[in-house]
Amino acid sequence: MSTTISPSTYVRNLSPGLLRQLADFLDPQEGWKRLAVDIRKASGEPRYTQFHIRRFEGVTQKGKSPTHELLYDWGTTNCTVQDLADLLRRNEFLTAASLFPCETAPRSRCQTLPMDELQTPQTSSKTEHGNPVSESTEPEENDEETSGFGTYSFNQLKRITKDFDDRPLSDGGCKIGEGGFGVVFQGHLKGEKVAVKKLTTMTDASLQELQDQFEQEIKTMARCHHENIVKLLGFSNDGASYCLVYTFMSNGSLLDRLACVNSTAPLSWSRRCNIVLGTARGIKYLHDNNHVHRDIKSANILLDDTFTPKISDFGLARATGHLARTMMTERIVGTTAYMAPEALRGEVTIKSDIFSFGVVLLEIISGLAPFDEDRNPALLLDIKEEIEEEEKTLEEYVDIKMEDAELHVIEKMYCISSQCLNQMKNKRPNINTVYSPLIYTI
Repeated sequence: MSTTISPSTYVRNLSPGLLRQLADFLDPQEGWKRLAVDIRKASGEPRYTQFHIRRFEGVTQKGKSPTHELLYDWGTTNCTVQDLADLLRRNEFLTAASLFPCETAPRSRCQTLPMDELQTPQTSSKTEHGNPVSESTEPEENDEETSGFGTYSFNQLKRITKDFDDRPLSDGGCKIGEGGFGVVFQGHLKGEKVAVKKLTTMTDASLQELQDQFEQEIKTMARCHHENIVKLLGFSNDGASYCLVYTFMSNGSLLDRLACVNSTAPLSWSRRCNIVLGTARGIKYLHDNNHVHRDIKSANILLDDTFTPKISDFGLARATGHLARTMMTERIVGTTAYMAPEALRGEVTIKSDIFSFGVVLLEIISGLAPFDEDRNPALLLDIKEEIEEEEKTLEEYVDIKMEDAELHVIEKMYCISSQCLNQMKNKRPNINTVYSPLIYTI
């Protein structure tokens, strides 16, 4: 380390080499996110919103480091090496903190970094009651958890998907879609269409995390059976990739149908209302059975041939044991445009699902994507602030593709969405409080 660096050195003056070393610690497992949600303005408010987090995530597609981008931006506030070392230690990045000199006596947090009520993830996960929990509170996988599913060979799934032909269906291939942990293909088993999800490390996830996703999906699906939850038919674990086989959802995802992908007809308001109710029933079932989905979004709400919604993708789901508890996890997961503030801090709580559902309700009303960097505001959830500050009206955001829209019903749905999107988790309703008025409203 250069002798010119001291605790009072500005972060913006750190050498590129030192920043690269720091990025080597923080870029894997997205450790930089934990720092971002910890950094505060002088007023005590978070400096970085979900929009900023999404922007930092985006630089990886350009081959850049999100850690570099974060520190470059934060460095404009005249933060020092001491501030950075304090931040790293608070978030348990002790090896990374050792790269920098710091004052030996404990120093009070700088004005731009007050923690207030912010709770950061610790190395050993704990509940609010202080009891340690593992990353997953599920029991060890056993034969009973997989006995209800079919077991397929990798070669069999390879054959029915034309060697996992990744051309779109419209081009004669088998690819239906893709996500952060895999690609979904169409195939045929016993004369019936099925969806085959081939798990791949499309993010910075490790192979171990991929295996965890695979096992978690099977465990959760073995316990959760409901008309508004997608059905897992079986799996394959004997080949080059883990695969999961589901019933085929002929109308794709809610995200695609709202966007009218492949020139499909717009969803009517009445059909959207039925999708909202079905999705709420699915979330209610999960929460009533002590499960947190952790990635509720329109892309994970699939529609069958009658447009009945089915919640999918349970690789991130967790059994809470008791809904009053909040667990902490070191791995911050989910989709940023839908993530509640506490989820960005690594908390696992049912109230994060409620927040995400609030964003889905805004999508239903507006027909807009959850995130669009060419739109102002880029994050859909930020239209709530525009409406509340009377910069725009709700009517201006109603999807014009709906011919049967009922404004008085839309206003009631927006009110429910607004409650779900409260920044303070304890002020959000639970799913039962959300579901009851939805029934009578729509």
